[in-house]
Amino acid sequence: MFGYRVPAPNEALLISGRKQRGADALPFKIVTGHGAFVAPIFSKATRLTLAMQEAEVEEDCYTKQGLTVRVQAVIAFKVGDDHESIAAAARRFQGDQSQMPILVGRIFSGHLRSIIGSMTVEAIIREQQTLADAIVDASKIEMARIGLDVDSLQISRIDDKGVGYIKALAAPHQARVNQEAKVAQAAADQASSMAQQESMRYQAEYARETAIAQAKYQAEIDHAQQTAAQAGPLAAAQAQQSVLVERSLVAQKNAELRQAELVAEVVKPAQAEAERITTLARAQADATKLSAEAAAAQDRIALDQLVIQQLPELLRAAAQGLQGANLTVLDGAEGLNSVVASLSAQGMALLDAVRKGMTAPTTPDAPTAVIAHREAA
Repeated sequence: MFGYRVPAPNEALLISGRKQRGADALPFKIVTGHGAFVAPIFSKATRLTLAMQEAEVEEDCYTKQGLTVRVQAVIAFKVGDDHESIAAAARRFQGDQSQMPILVGRIFSGHLRSIIGSMTVEAIIREQQTLADAIVDASKIEMARIGLDVDSLQISRIDDKGVGYIKALAAPHQARVNQEAKVAQAAADQASSMAQQESMRYQAEYARETAIAQAKYQAEIDHAQQTAAQAGPLAAAQAQQSVLVERSLVAQKNAELRQAELVAEVVKPAQAEAERITTLARAQADATKLSAEAAAAQDRIALDQLVIQQLPELLRAAAQGLQGANLTVLDGAEGLNSVVASLSAQGMALLDAVRKGMTAPTTPDAPTAVIAHREAA
């Protein structure tokens, strides 16, 4: 739109040409974050950057020890966001905003020389952040007066201009660092060698496992191929074996049937005949035994009769033997009875002895022996 101006987010629009009201009114109007109408001919609009800017400082400074050191620093700054800071910066730099970094560098150069002059080289090297904070704090009042804010200050370089003081300070630490670096390098080399050997071992082990797996797979493939190749002959052999088994079963059944027939036709009749013959033999033996026992009993009866017949003769002979004997009989009739009883007992004993002597074994020839004895008698 004609006459309407809108500043960028990092800019401030300064409108001049119209009288501002109030005792402390500024000679221009500050517009940020929104647009404003600028009347042609009667008003003029300019822009002031609010973006971050950078200033570099490089100064030769004397330390507390009298040594000269060259210090390089970088300052990051910008115009403040409040209207007072924008107004202060606009009055000083609106005509030439490129003068901002130059003026900032000069301000910080003075504070840098002043603060380094109160420090030793060792403190400057060890406490660079403390040095930077001290310089920023010392310059805040002056920077605020010209409407600028410092975001940061970084010490980029410290040099003793070839004297070698800083290098000498670093020598012991450098030697220790070098030694530690060598030790670390040796440990790293050892670890690297161990890792390399471990990697080689893993590779060899993996190669071995791969070869074993390949051999196993190849063996399985060969086995499968052989199994497939033998499937036909094996099936034929199994079928033939099944036929042979069936034939063997049929032959076994036939043999069992023939055996049963032989048992029925030959064995059973033979067993029956053997049992008949055995029964007849036992019956004949029993008959023979009974006949022998009967003959033996008859011979004993005949023998007893013979002994009984001869007993009177034996007693008579015993009595004749006593006829000429001079015997004295005591106790009268009782004593005589005792003598007779004694003779009878002797006769019975003699009868038993004769019976035992004349008795022969119970054999089939015993009756013949008895008959012969009778004839001799």
